[in-house]
Amino acid sequence: MAAKLNQSSGGDDLELNHEINVTPFIDVILVLLIIFMVAAPLATVDVAVDLPSSTAQPQPRPDKPVFLTVKADLTLDLGETPVARDGLAGALANATGGDQEQRVFLRADKAVSYGDLMEVMNALRNAGYLKVALVGLEAAPTAAAPGAAPK
Repeated sequence: MAAKLNQSSGGDDLELNHEINVTPFIDVILVLLIIFMVAAPLATVDVAVDLPSSTAQPQPRPDKPVFLTVKADLTLDLGETPVARDGLAGALANATGGDQEQRVFLRADKAVSYGDLMEVMNALRNAGYLKVALVGLEAAPTAAAPGAAPK
């Protein structure tokens, strides 16, 4: 414990100083912060994921939605019309009237790999269409409690 000399009384009685030195406490907290900042990214490497189907509430459709479909053979259809990958930007401009703020609904077959789907999304971004909605099958909600982790 720290002691403080009382100069006014002239006696030998020492008063206790009840103040805490917080500098070592702050140093320890900063070291722990640095340790966790370094360790956190290392804990999230190579996580195996089995993605479940979505049970989200369906959103209302626009009057004339623009559907872009990626088939199992990696060909593209815009609505019901087949489209070449290099002609995607022009076909989208015709379908949307040049409105790049319009949402494009992207559907893909289960057999399409993630990398191939990302290539199509990159083509959409390069064409200027940044609002992309992924379309999936609606799954029936389970009777699990709210906030419970899916199995």
